[in-house]
Amino acid sequence: MSNKFNRPGDLALVRGRQLLAVAVFATLGACTVQERVYVPPPRVYVPPPPPPAATVEVGVELTATEAPPPLPEYEQPPCPEDGYIWTPGYWHYGPVGYYWVPGTWVQPPRVGVLWTPGYWGFAGGVYGFHAGYWGPHIGFYGGVNYGFGYVGVGFVGGRWDGGHFAYNTAVNNVNVTVIHNTYNQTVINNNVTVNNRVSFNGGAGGIQAAPTAQERAAAQEPHIPPTPMQVQHRQQAAQNPALAAKNNGGRPAIAATPKPGAFSGPGVVGAHNAGPVMNHAPPANFGNSAHPQANATPHANAAPPPAPAPKPAAKPQGKPPAPKPQQQKHAQEPHKEGERPR
Repeated sequence: MSNKFNRPGDLALVRGRQLLAVAVFATLGACTVQERVYVPPPRVYVPPPPPPAATVEVGVELTATEAPPPLPEYEQPPCPEDGYIWTPGYWHYGPVGYYWVPGTWVQPPRVGVLWTPGYWGFAGGVYGFHAGYWGPHIGFYGGVNYGFGYVGVGFVGGRWDGGHFAYNTAVNNVNVTVIHNTYNQTVINNNVTVNNRVSFNGGAGGIQAAPTAQERAAAQEPHIPPTPMQVQHRQQAAQNPALAAKNNGGRPAIAATPKPGAFSGPGVVGAHNAGPVMNHAPPANFGNSAHPQANATPHANAAPPPAPAPKPAAKPQGKPPAPKPQQQKHAQEPHKEGERPR
C-alpha cells in the first residue's frame, strides 16, 4: 500500500494548514463572542436638581411673609379656680392674615407640667411660628416678653409645690381669699429681655435672643401638645372677625378671657394702648418707649387711663349756679368776653 504523503515536507505543510485554519476559526469565534457581549449602554439624560427652596426651621408650624404685629397691652383676668395656669395671648396666622388668640387660664393636661408659649421666629426669609407645648421645664420661646411671668426667659408666674400649683401674686391676678396656694416674689429685670411689645425673634427689628443651655435641654424632654380646649380656643379666635389684625388695628376687643372659649361675659378684657398694625418689620428704633415691667402689681401690664382734661375754675358766687339745660350740648361754643355762666 503506497503512502499518500511520500515526502516529509508534505506532511508538515498539511499540519501547518490545519493549525492555521484552527487559529483563524478561533479568531473569528472570539470576535463573534466579543461583539455579542459588548453592547454600549444608551445615554440617559438626568435633569439638574431644582433650586433649593427657602429654608424653614425645624419645628415650624406655619409661615408668613410679613412680621406679626406688636403685642397688645391688656390686664389679666383673675384666676377662675385653683389649678389653672396662665397662657399668654399671641398672634396666629390664617387666611385673614394675623389674628389675635386671647390669653386665657387653662387647666394643664397633668400635674407637674408648665406651658412654654409659642413664638414667631425669622429665618430663611420667612416668619415661622413655633407652636407652644407643655413640659416639665420651660423651653425657648424667642425671648418674647409676654408678661404675667413670661418675661422672655423661663417662667416666674408660679411653680409646682407637690401636687398643687402655687401662684406668684407679684405678677398674677389671684384672689388670695379663694386660692391659698400663693407666694409673693418680686421679679427683677436683669436686662436680659426687652419689654417693648416686639412679638417675634430674629430679623430686622426682632428680638435678638438665642436658647440658653437650660432651654436647649428642655427642648429634648417629652412634650405634650396643646390641650383640646386650647385648640378649640384658637379655632374660635380664627373665626371671630373682631380678632383679625386688619379689623382691630392691633387692639383686639377680646384680649384675654378667664377660660378657653369664653369670649363674652364677666372676666373678658380688651386691649389698650396698643400700637398700629405693622405689615412689615418694625424700624430699628421701634420699642424705645417700653411699657412698665409686669412685676409690681397683679395688673402691672395695664396702663393707667388718661387723665380727664382740667375744667376752668368758676368764679366764687353766693349761690351755686344752676346748670343750664343746654350747657352740655353747647359746651364746645366759647363764651363771649365778659359773659359769666348763669
